[in-house]
Amino acid sequence: MIHSTVSAPKGEKTKYRLAESMKECMKTTPVEEITVRQICEICGVTRQTFYRNFLDKYDLINWYFDKLLTKSFEHMGRGTTVFDSLEKKFTYIQKEKAFFAAAFRYDKQNSLREHDFDLILAFYENLIHEKSGSPVSPEIHFLLEMYCQGSITMTVKWVLTGMDLTPSEFAALLVRAMPEDLKKLFRNLQLLS
Repeated sequence: MIHSTVSAPKGEKTKYRLAESMKECMKTTPVEEITVRQICEICGVTRQTFYRNFLDKYDLINWYFDKLLTKSFEHMGRGTTVFDSLEKKFTYIQKEKAFFAAAFRYDKQNSLREHDFDLILAFYENLIHEKSGSPVSPEIHFLLEMYCQGSITMTVKWVLTGMDLTPSEFAALLVRAMPEDLKKLFRNLQLLS
């Protein structure tokens, strides 16, 4: 689990409990077949409570992923590198393998794949803007978009095929696969070693 419900802010404890219930359901049922009713029954809350916290089950999955991403990327730009942050992200994913394998199998509207792409692209663009003081150029945006799409595709493959590489090995490969112009930019911003 990414965050203990004991130490979670009061408003998030229910969300974490719902995420744990979703994870329980995912052990035996494909994501698209899980119902909000099942999640609520396992969690011991009403459907109204669920809908006060989330739009739907995919919103719940994406919220849980946001928590993971926040943890893995929160220190980037303050001394850690892209590699360090990716390694941390993949370590969290590996710890939650069953959850992410189930979540990544679903690839339709509001999917985790789509959500991951949106978050990662925005994160990198904001980081570049923050560190350089300039907005991202159209060329860099294109390279980031291509790199993020490829990274997510490979992450899904890594998760769904058994995670043969360690988080460190996988992070290193993703850094190596980065387009040269992005590597150069990230080195200039002191985000690559």
